[in-house]
Amino acid sequence: MNLRRSLGLAALVALAATALLAQGKPKGKDSELRTVRGTVVDKEEAPVETAVVYLKNIHSQDVTTHLSDSDGTFRFSGLDLNVDYEIHAERDGWTSPARSISNFDNRKEFVLTLKLDRKKNAK
Repeated sequence: MNLRRSLGLAALVALAATALLAQGKPKGKDSELRTVRGTVVDKEEAPVETAVVYLKNIHSQDVTTHLSDSDGTFRFSGLDLNVDYEIHAERDGWTSPARSISNFDNRKEFVLTLKLDRKKNAK
């Protein structure tokens, strides 16, 4: 009788532990990450190759850069959903307005067009 009770208790504990582990497990690392992609264009809306795209983590102040491709495209992936970011592009003294990516916006993918429309030192 004690063996039967012990086995039943062990099975119940194992089942409860499995249920708790399943609840606490994230639905995959990708579910916690976001991607920002888009195109850098000039005043005439033509794609801009080799523009430097700056992505700034507002919390840590870390800045990551990428160069736009031949078709003006860029991509940042693996970004934390719980962090605010700011993004802008520059090339040959021209800059785009800074765009914000808020942690309150739960979209996993942002698609942006960054338009180089003013001189870097002009406000």
